[in-house]
Amino acid sequence: MTGPGTGRTDTEPTAVPTAAEASAAVVIWLLVGSAFVMILNETIMSVALPVLIVDLGISVGTAQWLTSGFLLMMAVVIPITGFLLQRFPPRRVYLASMSLFSTGTLICALAPGFPVLMAGRIVQAAGTAVMVPLLMTSVIRLVPVERRGATMGTMTVVIAVAPAIGPTLSGVILTLLGWRWMFWIVLPIALLALAAGARWLRVRAEVRAVPLDLASVLLSALAFGGLVFGLSSVGEAALGEALVPPWLPTAVGAVAMVVFVARQLRLQRTGRALLDLRPLAHRPFVISVVLVVLSMMSLFGALILLPLYLQDVLRVNAFVTGLAVLPGGLVMGLLGPVIGRRYDKIGARPLVIPGAVVLAGVLWAFTTLSASSPLWTVIAMHVVLVIGLSLMLTPLVTDALGQLPKDLDSHGSAIVSTLQQVAGAAGTALFITVMTLASSNAAGGTDVVGARAAFLCAALIATATLPVTFLVGRRGPKTETA
Repeated sequence: MTGPGTGRTDTEPTAVPTAAEASAAVVIWLLVGSAFVMILNETIMSVALPVLIVDLGISVGTAQWLTSGFLLMMAVVIPITGFLLQRFPPRRVYLASMSLFSTGTLICALAPGFPVLMAGRIVQAAGTAVMVPLLMTSVIRLVPVERRGATMGTMTVVIAVAPAIGPTLSGVILTLLGWRWMFWIVLPIALLALAAGARWLRVRAEVRAVPLDLASVLLSALAFGGLVFGLSSVGEAALGEALVPPWLPTAVGAVAMVVFVARQLRLQRTGRALLDLRPLAHRPFVISVVLVVLSMMSLFGALILLPLYLQDVLRVNAFVTGLAVLPGGLVMGLLGPVIGRRYDKIGARPLVIPGAVVLAGVLWAFTTLSASSPLWTVIAMHVVLVIGLSLMLTPLVTDALGQLPKDLDSHGSAIVSTLQQVAGAAGTALFITVMTLASSNAAGGTDVVGARAAFLCAALIATATLPVTFLVGRRGPKTETA
């Protein structure tokens, strides 16, 4: 209540946003819009892979590096963002991110062949990698704890439109214009976002002179790069196309990972770690991250397998492939605000457990697909798949970051983002490898056998998440105190 001449009390809601709230909203939606452009760029590639295989004269194992290499580069760069968000103001980080992404998009559009196209994708990934944790950290810092779920859910409406539109847009472009136009269309949107950030992104942030440990950067690249490259090489080795024995990069990556972790544990005592690992001391954070990693492996596996199955097994064109995955993306966008609001009220566990059950069930259903399966069945399965993922990902990510102290939020978001991309790259490489091995050994070399084997692998991973979901906390995020 307020009396004459009195101001609004601290607990009284207001319908008029303050200047700080309005400024925070502008920043968040600018970041969401930029993330939309980058996710659009990432998802248009999945439908284009079969076309690029023919046009560039490359194998399936080589083509999948346009996706897994993109994710791998993000996994290498994202650990550095914990340092960047402490050392530089958000505006400078944003402008550098969008500049790299725009430059990479231009390189891809002008690429005469696979090597230059791969280089452009790597530059794009370097810009995208910085944007993901910048967005997550900004939400945690600018949005009150009681509205974070709703904000994350509302963001899903915009961000989920990109994966929904991406494959459809890619199908139209590939049918009417050609694969280079996928980048020519994205480029002006990226430049517009860059100009908007230069004009309106004004955020005050405390920065400090944190030294960059170059040895940690090198170890990070060797660790994540070696593991994913080794896993990807298994399928190529089966076809006699591997440049090196798969065990060699895998061993290098494993050793580098051990050394990287040990070095971060030592450096974080003096506040100089490239990636502060103290968030992993929080049990709720670890449980959520494990579930996010397993879910992302299944998600990226499905995203890469579905277009290959639709075009190579069911023999539909790129445009129809894009339309087939459109309903799933739209459903995810529509569910975002609903799930976000439910998370704010009931926490993560009542959403995550049924989501994991749905995810595992539908992936087992994917293993029953054949060369004569109706297209509408695949579309329906994909819609159910994204419903399960929607119930899991937004609550898990919000819950994980909401449990951390404020001084660890940037490193927490960097850890989540890094492991998401590593999981996506590993999932893509794993499922392509399984599909390649199963198809080459199947009677008659039928692709449907390889696709079903890969879906079986994804179903087993999703099933493994079910027991872990019961460890998710019953309550929502902790209430912040002054």
